Amino acid sequence: MKIKIVTSALMLAAFSLPAFAADEFYVVQDVKTKKCTVVDKKPTETSMTVVSPSGTIYKSRTEAESGMKTVKVCTSN
Repeated sequence: MKIKIVTSALMLAAFSLPAFAADEFYVVQDVKTKKCTVVDKKPTETSMTVVSPSGTIYKSRTEAESGMKTVKVCTSN
């Protein structure tokens, strides 16, 4: 009986973890086009650079879009 409870708890945790990870948004700039966008994963490619102040991680897409308006390299292009 304990094994079923533990297994169920682990499965529930495994399915709910991705939902918590989606609460991260970044303002990034394409290195070639210099265009800024909001993404939900930290870029691992060298073609994108995080340009938000001090690598700020935003909690919502709306917050990140508002933050993008204050980033100097995004407003000058």
